Amino acid sequence: MLLGYRSRCTPTARRSRTGGFRAAAAAYDWAAMSAVASLAAGVVATLFCVDLVRRYRASPSPHTAAYAAGIGFFALATWALFVGTATGWTSASYRTFFLFGAIVNIPVLALGSMFLVVGRRAGHVMLLLMFPFFAIALPTTLAQPFDAGELPPGGVPSARDLWADMFGPRLWSVIGGRLGGTIIILLALVSLVRFLRKNPRLVWGNLAIVAGTLAAATGGTILAQGADWGFAASLLVSVTFIWAGYRVASGARRARPATAEGGAQPVRRE
Repeated sequence: MLLGYRSRCTPTARRSRTGGFRAAAAAYDWAAMSAVASLAAGVVATLFCVDLVRRYRASPSPHTAAYAAGIGFFALATWALFVGTATGWTSASYRTFFLFGAIVNIPVLALGSMFLVVGRRAGHVMLLLMFPFFAIALPTTLAQPFDAGELPPGGVPSARDLWADMFGPRLWSVIGGRLGGTIIILLALVSLVRFLRKNPRLVWGNLAIVAGTLAAATGGTILAQGADWGFAASLLVSVTFIWAGYRVASGARRARPATAEGGAQPVRRE
């Protein structure tokens, strides 16, 4: 039986079948890389969030609270990405990924930068303005049906394919991501002008946060090209840069009061 089957297979058919196996193996490898990268990003984001919560409990401040919330949302999104790429997407996993990764986390991180660079009054004003945005974006993202019906079995689904109508979750993603990213970049420029000579560590910290934000934005472009693993890797790079930037910038912020008192040396509290 097996010999007869082989005799009927032409060389072209065997090459076609072998090519199909290789293509399937390559697709599996890319999917595995995407799952591993998203898992690593989830672990780093979770550790970052734990670090922020620990710092907030030791020395409460509004910018630390905002960063802890923003990175917590980022961690939820990356864990949802890992579950979706490793086991297949469900409505719950994709909505969690999109809500906390594409809509919520960047504005909340921008709020942390507002508190850190500008001050509490500006941060509180921004927080009040964020409430109506979240009050509309959250229920819309959680409740609006998918126009595409079933979710695709593999890869990272495109929001454009799932929600054809722009006036919905996709709109809130554009508003939250672009506006939040713009605020982060502008505040980095403000810190560059104000503190380049007085407090260069604050400048470098904010620039690292900007680099992390841009890495996440680049991930969207990579995803549009179909490179799911590159998107997951961009999230890992993003959270690593933001963590490093936060530690540098917040350390510089705490050091300023000490240097202002009679030329005292900076006192850092880890």
